[in-house]
Amino acid sequence: MDFQVQNGDHGMVSQLTVKGAATRERIVAGAAEVIRENGIDITLDDIRAHTRTSKSQIFHYFPDGREELLLAVARHEAHRVIEEQQPYLGQLTTWAEWIDWRDAVIARYERQGVHCPLSTLTWHLGSTTEGARDIVRRLMLNWVRPLREGIEAMQRNGETDPAIDSAAYARAIVASVQGGVQILMATGSTQHLVDTLDLALSNLRTGPAAADL
Repeated sequence: MDFQVQNGDHGMVSQLTVKGAATRERIVAGAAEVIRENGIDITLDDIRAHTRTSKSQIFHYFPDGREELLLAVARHEAHRVIEEQQPYLGQLTTWAEWIDWRDAVIARYERQGVHCPLSTLTWHLGSTTEGARDIVRRLMLNWVRPLREGIEAMQRNGETDPAIDSAAYARAIVASVQGGVQILMATGSTQHLVDTLDLALSNLRTGPAAADL
């Protein structure tokens, strides 16, 4: 997965012991929990208390402090977006598997509700921040790629129109999901997300099979 922390974090990760890497991940995961529960207006002391780590440990793993830790949490949340769609996202070769993926996406965002920690983090870090922009870019690539491969598998199986631009259609699905999530955050309803996914899958089908959706 492309969301493993890069050497841009002071070359830290490649130098960590197994125990050190586990401690760092525990801090990141704990910080993510705090942000999901309380929003972005938290302090390092809040995170330290939740993760039972010392201030020196926090600054050992995140020398630049809070903003560096928040960037690591954003990577963690982006990784979760993809992981929580598995194994369905990685095996889109039948209509039943597409429906399973659709159900998993809806269930994920129903669980998440109106608070999207990744959106909050990337907004806070700033769309012009290279690190935040890179996280979103990688998320889109890791999301679009399996959708494109799934569409191409269906094309090879004769289950959908071979003339469909698989990459463009995959990007459109991701964009429509993100739009549905934004409306969920504003209204508390997943209906737009449900409708956009159903329409995307219905349009992807061809012939009599479309009636079975």
